[in-house]
Amino acid sequence: MSVRLDMIGIVVNDIARSIAFYRALGLEIPDGDGSPYHEVTLDGGVRLSWNHIDMVKQIDPDWTAPTGYRMGLAFLCDSVADVDARFESVMAAGFEYHKQPWDAFWGQRYAQVLDPDGNIVDLFAPLPTE
Repeated sequence: MSVRLDMIGIVVNDIARSIAFYRALGLEIPDGDGSPYHEVTLDGGVRLSWNHIDMVKQIDPDWTAPTGYRMGLAFLCDSVADVDARFESVMAAGFEYHKQPWDAFWGQRYAQVLDPDGNIVDLFAPLPTE
């Protein structure tokens, strides 16, 4: 028997606004149909889903929003310049950041942006080696 990661679900207040954010990152996401659930299959086969908070509360009436930085999404970019460009794309689309791009001590260009529900989303690429 085996197990593999198949889907990451995000609980959101506004599916359309959240999809607009992830499109600004560069993900290709078809328009939703207005339902309280939407999903897309990413390169590599993992599905990403948007689950409206009202639907989640129908499934689990005791659900409460978590606090703190419990889990994160991190997107590998093509290059250092790509990290900066995707960061700028998100800013130009009217979203906010947690940390502007920087060269991290562990050898990556890194930036952290905030999706509309306050989730920190990391963008990173290896720094060039000399």
